[in-house]
Amino acid sequence: MKSELEKGIEGIGIRIFSLRSNQVMLDSDLADLYNVETKQINRLVKRNLERFPNTFMFKIEKEEWENLKYQFGTSSLIYGGRRHLPYVFTEQGVAMLSAVVRSTIAIKISIQIMEAFVQMRNLIASNGELFQKVVSLEKKQFIADQNFEKIFKALEVGQPLVL
Repeated sequence: MKSELEKGIEGIGIRIFSLRSNQVMLDSDLADLYNVETKQINRLVKRNLERFPNTFMFKIEKEEWENLKYQFGTSSLIYGGRRHLPYVFTEQGVAMLSAVVRSTIAIKISIQIMEAFVQMRNLIASNGELFQKVVSLEKKQFIADQNFEKIFKALEVGQPLVL
């Protein structure tokens, strides 16, 4: 079985998700990647709060957590699930976190996480360009449909065609 470090960016990329218009990672996923307990991550963050403004890290709301649990199949409280709402870290928060979690694994994983965030950003950007092309094609198709409608009406009535 491969370690997270061996799995590389692909293994990390599946742990990045969108929340409140940000690409973020759960504190528990980061703890797993860094090979530490989640409470250790949260303790280090609390000791260094000045390094983690709301744009770097925030606690998710109950409704957001419920949505994520359904998406990812997180365990319920009965089977040892979370007791508290998790924190999530943006790309900048992950970079700052690597400064407070001082281990060789944390440094190597942080580099891979940064690369995964870059790949995610590039994917979103390329999908944005694709979306714009689809919208443009839809507009052209709509105009063509309108023109065909005019042609069919003119043929039915036998009147001159005006486009």
